[in-house]
Amino acid sequence: MGAFRWFLFIVSIWLLCGSAHAERRIALVMGNSAYKNVGKLSNPANDAALVGGMFKKAGFDWVDIRTDLKASEMRKALRDFGGRARDAEVAVIYYAGHGIELDGTNYLIPTDAALETDSDVLDEAVGLDRALFAVEPAKQLRLIILDACRDNPFAKTMKRTVAARAIGRGLAKVEPTSPNTMIAFAAKAGSTASDGDSKDSPFALALVERLPTPGLDLRKAFGFVRDDVLKNTSYQQEPYVYGSLGGDDVALVAAKPAPAGLQASPQDAVRKDYELALQLGTRDGWTAFLSQYSEGFYSNLAKGQLNKIAAEEARTTATEKARQAEDEKARLIADRAKKTEQDKAAAAAKAAEDARLAAEKAKQVEEAKAAAAEQRRKEIEAAVAKALADRQVAEKKGGSDADQKVAALPSPAPSPEPAQSPQELAKSVQSELRRVGCLADADSGEWSAKSQRSLTLFNKYAGTKLNTALASSDALDAIKARPSRVCPLVCDHGFRADGDTCVKIACRAGYRVNDDNECEKVQDKKPVATREDTKKRDDERKKVEAAPAKPQATGQMYCSSAGCRPVRPGCRLVPYQRFKHGTNSTGEAQEECN
Repeated sequence: MGAFRWFLFIVSIWLLCGSAHAERRIALVMGNSAYKNVGKLSNPANDAALVGGMFKKAGFDWVDIRTDLKASEMRKALRDFGGRARDAEVAVIYYAGHGIELDGTNYLIPTDAALETDSDVLDEAVGLDRALFAVEPAKQLRLIILDACRDNPFAKTMKRTVAARAIGRGLAKVEPTSPNTMIAFAAKAGSTASDGDSKDSPFALALVERLPTPGLDLRKAFGFVRDDVLKNTSYQQEPYVYGSLGGDDVALVAAKPAPAGLQASPQDAVRKDYELALQLGTRDGWTAFLSQYSEGFYSNLAKGQLNKIAAEEARTTATEKARQAEDEKARLIADRAKKTEQDKAAAAAKAAEDARLAAEKAKQVEEAKAAAAEQRRKEIEAAVAKALADRQVAEKKGGSDADQKVAALPSPAPSPEPAQSPQELAKSVQSELRRVGCLADADSGEWSAKSQRSLTLFNKYAGTKLNTALASSDALDAIKARPSRVCPLVCDHGFRADGDTCVKIACRAGYRVNDDNECEKVQDKKPVATREDTKKRDDERKKVEAAPAKPQATGQMYCSSAGCRPVRPGCRLVPYQRFKHGTNSTGEAQEECN
């Protein structure tokens, strides 16, 4: 009997030691910054420390963080890691630094590489296949993460031994042959990645934010990483994942088990669906959730998330419109277009920039609202969970205090605001439209065709998609979020826009406002006789000629520059208007003889 007990003791020790050495999740993290033959990279060493710390916090059984590795050190690290992967369920390799693609094959570049010629890559760099070989023994998941898609300085100076040999931009597409293997690139094959403006790359920051989420499938996690990097790089960098997994969810960190003994809440299904939609974070996800749950606490939270997404979409649209308006303004200046066209373009650019700033502010407001609502949700859920646990304990003791605690919990549904009548709502929307420069009329309370056109103008310049057929609370909230004018100011001829008012154009002496609202010099023109003037003179002449001559009294005198004398016999004095070429020197009459 003593021998049997000794045997059990030995077996138990062996089992305990075996389980202690069995490392189920392991990670090798490498970051190369201090390159000897090209410029130093600032981010990889920082990224390696950040990602390695993430693996440790996630509860990995073994994490090896290495920085600034030479070729021999990289090969040894991969060899040792491959030995450990034989006893692992999950094996992960993360590499940050320079990489290069040669004839369709990817290589990781150690810090001591010179790569003077393309053939040196085979000897001085470490092939990606070597890393795939190291993770292959893992039983459940083999994952390689490459933040090595930077613009490679080696490729610019490297001499080609074969002219037709291809050296690509970034890394080449990879199709792993082993099952349950994934390779994640910081940027899509054939493109380069950004180091960002901080000490860590956008890709590394997104990884540590998304991968440790308990229970989150890796495919979804890397989808969130892609979305984060696209957004943080102004859609210039798109991460990509190659390889495939099976039908079951594979999470880097297992989901937290529910506390034992707690009764399921009636809203557990709603909460789980809400959290799934929150992880997706897309318009389609929230729309699907609201189609399933149209009322209640979680539906109100979902509407807030949709408002946040709409605000981000409006900000993106407004930013693009502001850029286009600035480009048009610059083009007109370069083409030396008319001043009125330049003024219109400048006004449009200012309005677009104001709309962009307003959209940015609206986005921040919606994000703050959503964050506050999320914090409130977590507080309520934690309070409910604690109350249920207390009630279970109290039930065992036969008490009823816990029931009172549950009843005293704050109501999750927010109290609704008092509803406005349709006329009051229309009047409020009209007032806000007039404030942002989209409506010139007074607030009538009647939602007329002019009000609909004004809201259409607001949609155009604010980048929103509000329903113009009626005045709604959504429209009122969207317009209230704009701190300044949205619709551009349009002035009559002879006036120009100055801020939010039209001022009369004042031209200096000798200038006038032309049809293009510009001051131009007034041209002096000599009077030109018209056909009507000539006809009038001819009619007057004929009238004078046809008039009978007045009898002249004896002794009538005719005066000229030579002096005065009596009118000669048989002659008469006629008015000077009869003569086309002027009058006599006195300018009074002319002597005319038969």
